[in-house]
Amino acid sequence: MKKAVFSLLVALILCVSGTGFAQGVVNVFNWEDYINEDVLDMFEEETGIKVNMMNFTTNEDMLVKFRNSPQSFDVVFPSDYAIERLISEDLLAEIDFANVPNFSYIDENLVNPDYDPENKFSVPYMWGTVGILYNTTMVSEPITSWSSLFDPQYQKNVFMLDSARDTIGVVLKYLGYSMNTRNPLELYEAKDVLIKQKQDGIVKAYQVDETKDKMVAGEAALAVMWSGDAQYAIELNPDLTYVVPEEGSNIWVDGMVIPKAAKNKENAEAFINFLCRPDIAMMNCEEIWYSSPNTAAVEMMGEDYTDNPTLNPPADVVANCEVFLDIQDFIQVYNTVWLEVKSASAN
Repeated sequence: MKKAVFSLLVALILCVSGTGFAQGVVNVFNWEDYINEDVLDMFEEETGIKVNMMNFTTNEDMLVKFRNSPQSFDVVFPSDYAIERLISEDLLAEIDFANVPNFSYIDENLVNPDYDPENKFSVPYMWGTVGILYNTTMVSEPITSWSSLFDPQYQKNVFMLDSARDTIGVVLKYLGYSMNTRNPLELYEAKDVLIKQKQDGIVKAYQVDETKDKMVAGEAALAVMWSGDAQYAIELNPDLTYVVPEEGSNIWVDGMVIPKAAKNKENAEAFINFLCRPDIAMMNCEEIWYSSPNTAAVEMMGEDYTDNPTLNPPADVVANCEVFLDIQDFIQVYNTVWLEVKSASAN
């Protein structure tokens, strides 16, 4: 009995002194394969907060689950335009940045973004581009244009992203239009290109996370892919290379946000702050190979990071890219186009 009382007193002293473990859980809703598992173990060990990790594969899937059950999540990892939409729907809590001092390491170019202009609701986690990953042994010449995705010589040899905004977006850039267009005629033109690509038998599959491993295995010549997945694949297969096509592409930021209905807000802020710690940000970057917004982490990684054009694209490539904007007032047109593409018959 005395031993139990002594243990309780020690625990109380540690809590008062601030060196003891916190209590409870943090419910995290993140992309698949988007964090170093060791980081989760370290967070739990250092804080005593249990991490419950749940995953999604597209922003659209995330938004549906977020709206249906916002109280189920404490930290969510949406992309820029999805953050903008969640803010407009008043579904996010303002972050208490006194609890996130490691925000000071975030690149100032990513602070106060258009999707969160006063930076009240989000903290950047990773950023990157959309481009083409291709196998140099399976193409006739270096890939430079989105037009290669529609070339009949690559019949049954192209993986497309199973994501409406990304796939419609790259076709819009190929046609010379904005990825954020609200012009129905431009969208219908993009639809026709995608349906013809499918009917010509060029598309091998519409996929998301599984594509990187299939490209490593040499199962297709080309794939539309996010830059971090591309870098992952390149590390495992030196025949692969990544390009942001000359017509331009999407540059994106995935952020960390807290639902207004979150049950564990302080634990959420502790988790976000932990991921912004330079050594932790470096561990995540080196595990998942997306670009880090953490300036101290980038400095720690040195030339291995800065000399890599997939992780650190040149300024002219970045300048030729667009950020996705929230098009909620027009999203039904995009969804209709995407449904028609996915339901079209393939030859």
